[in-house]
Formats: sequence, structure tokens, C-alpha cells
Amino acid sequence: MTHLVDGRTIAVTMATAAAAAADVLRSRGITPTLAVLVPTDDAGAAWYVRSIQRSAARTGVACQVHRMGGPLRSEQIAGRLAELSLDPAVHGVICQTPLPAGVDLPSVGGVIPVGKDVDGANPASLGGLAAGFPAVFAPATAAAVLAILRHERIPLSGRRAVVVGRSTVVGKPAALLLLAEHATVTIAHSRTQDLRAVCREAEVLVVAAGQPKLIGAEHIRPAAVVIDVGTSPTDGGKLVGDVDAAAVTGIASVLTPVPGGVGPVTTAVLMQHVLQAAARAATSS
Repeated sequence: MTHLVDGRTIAVTMATAAAAAADVLRSRGITPTLAVLVPTDDAGAAWYVRSIQRSAARTGVACQVHRMGGPLRSEQIAGRLAELSLDPAVHGVICQTPLPAGVDLPSVGGVIPVGKDVDGANPASLGGLAAGFPAVFAPATAAAVLAILRHERIPLSGRRAVVVGRSTVVGKPAALLLLAEHATVTIAHSRTQDLRAVCREAEVLVVAAGQPKLIGAEHIRPAAVVIDVGTSPTDGGKLVGDVDAAAVTGIASVLTPVPGGVGPVTTAVLMQHVLQAAARAATSS
């Protein structure tokens, strides 16, 4: 029997704890604040920003949304991110993707100070994560994967984990976080030979490839824990994951659904990061 993870319930639990932490900060005269820069009018980005705003409202985090219109160059986006980062009242800064053509996240995210880089956009944050530096923030989606595994009490030490996808937003940081928990980690990708065989080695399988229903029954080791990070829209306006949920149900022991799995936990993690950044800033001031 496959247990479906209820990401929404996990997110509510996290939000309750975050709201209590926000109350403590506010009692000290500190308003935890997140600034979100939105450089495109992408519909998917707009949906995600609204979910961030709802999560912020639930947890007592002030959320500023800054939109930029027109054709944009890297220098313009980076300049605005730098301005937001210099504001002492702002504790966390994120740059919403997708970005305009010709602009990449590492180049513009590099201007966000590591202490305010609550979604791990600065390459220095990824480097700190690799080095085990505790003060850096992992990208929220990658951190959400670990939050789910902890909530579900999935043992990781000594276990074989496979991450499908090598992006700096999910795949690589998720692999680093799993490694920090003493898992033995393999990263698979589009050029991996015999992906099915590699995936079948996994006791914990994290799929973040961005390819709808890439993973089927033949990829799953019996009783494996499967975390589906993918979200792709269908013609009917629904979302599907990278895992064929119907096919793997009954084989996997644990599965995150799409939607309702990793997504809600991601925004909850983001709020936690903002609160941690605000608390650190208050301590250092």
C-alpha cells in the first residue's frame, strides 16, 4: 500500500510554528519582511507569487512584491535586487523565475547577500551548502524535500538515494542536503544511461526533471520512498508531476502527490527562511 504525503497538512503545521516565531520577533519591534522581485508577466510565476503572499499572511511575514515591466537586461534586474538587498527593513530577497530571455538566475542572484538569500539564488549559497556552512539557505524547494522526509520520519543515514535532475534550484541542492544526512547519493539526468536501472537502486527517489510522467512503475524499487518535485500544466489546466502516480501506486511505500505534495511545503519553508534571516539580523545588529 502506498502512503500519499499530505503536503498541505505539513505546511499548516510549519505555518503555525512560523507564526509563533513571527510573533516573538514582532514583540521585539521587528517585522520580518520578504521582498519578491517579479521580472516577467508569466502566468505560472504570478500563481506562485500569490501563494507566497498567502503563506506570508498566514505566518505574519510582510511580503513586498516588486514588478518590473518591459524588455529587461541582466544589469537592470541585478540592480533592482541590489537595491532591495540594501534595505535594512528587508530580511529576505528572492527573484521569481522564469527570467527574461538571455538572463540567468546565478548572474542576477549573485548580488543578493547570502544572509538575505532565502531561496538560494546566489551561487555562493550553493557553495556554502556544499561546504556544510550552516548559515546559508538552500533553495526552498530542495529544502522542502528534506522537510517532508523528516516529517514522514524516513531514515536517510546509510540509505541509497537517487536524485533525477541536476538543476541548481532543486537537483544539486537536494543531493547535497541528502548527503549531509549521510545518504549515499546518485544524481541522474538526461544523459544517464539506463535511467530505469539507476532509479531502481533508490530506496529514496527524488524526481525533479521537469518531464511529465517520466518515471513509471519500471523505475521504482519495491517499497521505495518517492518524492515528486515536478509540476507541469496539462491542456485541461491541471498539474501533473514527473512521476506517473497511478503506475507507481502499490509499488512505492511513500509518494508525494502533484499537486498537494512538495508545493505547499516549499512556501512554508520559504517563510521559515525569512524568519531565520530576520532573527539573525536582529542578533547581529
